[in-house]
Amino acid sequence: MPQNPINIAIIGVGNCASSLVQGLSFYRPDSNDHHGLMHWDLGGYRPCDIRVAAAWDIDRRKVGKDVAEAVLAKPNCTQVFCPEVQPSGAIVEMGCILDGMAEHMADYPDDRTFLPADLPEASRDNVVRRLRDAQIDVLLNYLPVGSQRATEFYAECALEAGVAFVNNIPVFIASDPVWGERFRLAGVPIIGDDIKAQMGATIVHRVLTDLFAKRGVKLDRTYQLNTGGNTDFLNMANRKRLASKKISKTEAVQSVAKTRIDDENIHVGPSDYVAWQNDNKVCFLRMEGQLFGGVPMNLEMRLSVEDSPNSAGVAIDMIRCAKLARDRGLGGPIHPAAAYFCKHPPRQMTDDLAHEALEAFIKGADVMAVAAE
Repeated sequence: MPQNPINIAIIGVGNCASSLVQGLSFYRPDSNDHHGLMHWDLGGYRPCDIRVAAAWDIDRRKVGKDVAEAVLAKPNCTQVFCPEVQPSGAIVEMGCILDGMAEHMADYPDDRTFLPADLPEASRDNVVRRLRDAQIDVLLNYLPVGSQRATEFYAECALEAGVAFVNNIPVFIASDPVWGERFRLAGVPIIGDDIKAQMGATIVHRVLTDLFAKRGVKLDRTYQLNTGGNTDFLNMANRKRLASKKISKTEAVQSVAKTRIDDENIHVGPSDYVAWQNDNKVCFLRMEGQLFGGVPMNLEMRLSVEDSPNSAGVAIDMIRCAKLARDRGLGGPIHPAAAYFCKHPPRQMTDDLAHEALEAFIKGADVMAVAAE
């Protein structure tokens, strides 16, 4: 087992960060309950080997508090499955706002939106220094959808500090050839973009689309409509922030279709904010196709999940893969992890192929072939 913990830093102490941090306490070293995890041991690292050592947010209810306390503060509304979160010793610092907060968020009640702290914003020098002083291995991006400039700011900090970057949101960094090459040349691993939940709308849609193709069913039309009541859905009520999100979710489905679906016949994306749903996400999925002889069929499905815990187990694996890549001296996009864990990776693969490549990467088999260009 590794002698040292994996030190992580978190950008955005919201619902997803809350589920992740709760999980680090829930899956204790002496726990025999490993349900909900894809890997208990991943390359010698267990969930309990992950330690939160730094964090940034902009909300006055979180800045200045220990991460363990901040993850339970408003406007977070995810399910508390581990109420006794162990103190981390990491104090949430004021972040850099840029485009990390949508203007319309100020129009909602205080318990539903951000209350920016009246403090100087973090500078690049501040963030880089903190990453180095805290000996951070992996920096996680949990900024709101549409935070293009803010994500680029923190990606620059990761590059300068030599810290692996896990991009959980649909701002294209790992999948952007220019950014990917910059991380490769710097010898810094990056995994992204846009985390694919454990059993969420996109992975289920992908699996069913792949099933249609394998069973010879022609997929003519499909939609995926989602509703939720967390700050992610509230943020996405501003449709101008959704361009990359819709691309990411749509391409995740298109990439496994037998033939590409015409744009007018596919709709995949967030739909509406329903406050009382809180962190519950409901997906309405419809697929229309043709069976043998052109005979029509359709499938309709409703999926209800707690949105943030649904991503936390995936994030735990992404962190450990990023650390493995760092241990092995790899830089640039880590393709097996990105293809399996993300909606918009640099290289799309079927989930079966991505799983095979990921397991090979974890075992260290032909690492350079599966993990690098």
